[in-house]
Amino acid sequence: MDDSRIRLVAGLGNPGPKYAGTRHNVGFDVVDFLAESENAIFEQKAKWGAALAQVSGVFLVKPLTFMNLSGEPLAAVADFYKVPPEEVLVVLEDFALPLGKLRIRPKGGAAGHNGLESVIVNFATEYVPRLRLGIGAAPEYGSVDYVLSAFFEKEKEQVRRMIERGAQAVKCAIDNGLVSAMNTFNSEIARGEQTEEK
Repeated sequence: MDDSRIRLVAGLGNPGPKYAGTRHNVGFDVVDFLAESENAIFEQKAKWGAALAQVSGVFLVKPLTFMNLSGEPLAAVADFYKVPPEEVLVVLEDFALPLGKLRIRPKGGAAGHNGLESVIVNFATEYVPRLRLGIGAAPEYGSVDYVLSAFFEKEKEQVRRMIERGAQAVKCAIDNGLVSAMNTFNSEIARGEQTEEK
């Protein structure tokens, strides 16, 4: 597999205080954590409809459209800075993963995630790396309300650790490549699954 250098990291979420702390916004939370840990500051760029920061020469991007249109500003930023899709890492939530688990993939479909679908459509390829953060299974009915809801109090410490681990996974992908990050952070899922089976 081509282990392209990550040059742009996009956290997905919905802008505004109404959505802060919701399950849908953990992508924002990861890039915010990374920026804060590196003393970087996001600046809003109206021409793209996005907020940008820089860490170690890598762009951190938060689209400021709503989730369903995330791909439009992200593709515009990537095009301006000549960053190809395979060097963009998208960070988003996934209710198919257990709460707190991380999974990194170099490509794939949207799996029902409207923000990622917008990214794939606007880049015109599924070859966009992504870091998925587990938010726990949604109820059989009402998945939209679920992802827009806040985490329960009892979940918040686990979520805090997941955000921190997500930022570490992003740093690993930036510093050592996507394959290294996959080998390190995806293996945590496998170890957890083996423990549960015993």
